[in-house]
Amino acid sequence: MESLVVIARIHNGFLSKFGIPRQSGLVGEVLSYLVFEKKYRDQNALRGIEGYSHLWLLWGFSENKRTWSPTVRPPRLGGNKRVGVFATRSPFRPNPIGLSCVQLVDIQKSQDQGEILVVSGADLMDGTPIYDIKPYLAFTDSHPEASGGFADAVKGAKLSVVFPENWLFKLPVECRAAVCGILEQDPRPAYQSDAARIYKMEYGGFRICFCVADHVLTVVEVEKV
Repeated sequence: MESLVVIARIHNGFLSKFGIPRQSGLVGEVLSYLVFEKKYRDQNALRGIEGYSHLWLLWGFSENKRTWSPTVRPPRLGGNKRVGVFATRSPFRPNPIGLSCVQLVDIQKSQDQGEILVVSGADLMDGTPIYDIKPYLAFTDSHPEASGGFADAVKGAKLSVVFPENWLFKLPVECRAAVCGILEQDPRPAYQSDAARIYKMEYGGFRICFCVADHVLTVVEVEKV
């Protein structure tokens, strides 16, 4: 079997892992840009892709420095309970390959970088290598009746976000909705619940500082990185 090759890299405001949504599609306000490697900047390879609303991305856990483990501790289970790695989407796998479903928002043309796919809802860090792109087919890929294991118990859980205007207005208008959507998903590790602790998340060149108490997240400072 030949080695996987990088066909593109994703670019967005997630310059560090903290704050990245735990699953794709949770924060639709987050826009990402797929820039193809020079070898794959052939517009013929994208012919017809505009007819699809959603795409599958196969990508690599490029920042994962740990080896695989047969059991892992999912953050959504508090970081204390172990389950089998193949019952999770943990990055600590035999092959560090991720799978995400994103919405195709636009196709931009760049003189220097060729055609760029603009997608929403990605759960990838800036610079993540993309190995393949496939169309999402609702008639075969969607199974509304499927059970979600332990993930069903936490799906849909969101925090209330208090974002004072003096801090919100420090952010560019175009990224305010994305930041609020990310914060609603509660970026903290599930095993941390200290109401006095100040957490710091970076997105789009800004550091957002916040605390959480009684399911309410309050932003206490925003600063440019």
